[in-house]
Amino acid sequence: MVSMYEVSITPCVRVLRALSEVLKKGEAHCLTHGIDPSVMLGSRLYPDMFPLVRQVQIAADSARRLGARLTRTVPASVPDVETSFAELQQRVQATIDGLLAVKPEALDGTEGMAITIPIQKDELHLKGLEYAQGFAIANLYFHAVTAYDILRHNGVALEKQDFLGPLGTS
Repeated sequence: MVSMYEVSITPCVRVLRALSEVLKKGEAHCLTHGIDPSVMLGSRLYPDMFPLVRQVQIAADSARRLGARLTRTVPASVPDVETSFAELQQRVQATIDGLLAVKPEALDGTEGMAITIPIQKDELHLKGLEYAQGFAIANLYFHAVTAYDILRHNGVALEKQDFLGPLGTS
């Protein structure tokens, strides 16, 4: 039987590690091609979409909040102040570190736990497993792949494997 830790924390850490590597390639691309990093960080796929920097912030927030909610703690508020690749890397790494600090047994029995998520002026009510799989991880993947797509769209040499990360690891 798969544990809640394996279906929630493990995939979040994997995606965030891959996102970190993708960001490294984005920064290297800027340096190699003489591109002001702020231009890349401000890039977006479409005018009504968030820029790269915000995509990374939201991806990290989704994972951080998942870890907090499933351990029955209030998610820490993290201000969105990053303006460089290095600062985004720090945010991603802090999120990974926080997730890795979660003990697997802390998530035992959280599959059916009631979770309430504030959504704009409303609330979303989900059970733990539904929240992890259908909301938090889906949101993390959406914003991580959008960050990847922004970088790829701007000429960064990325492949699918860069997004997937190393296979056969957890």
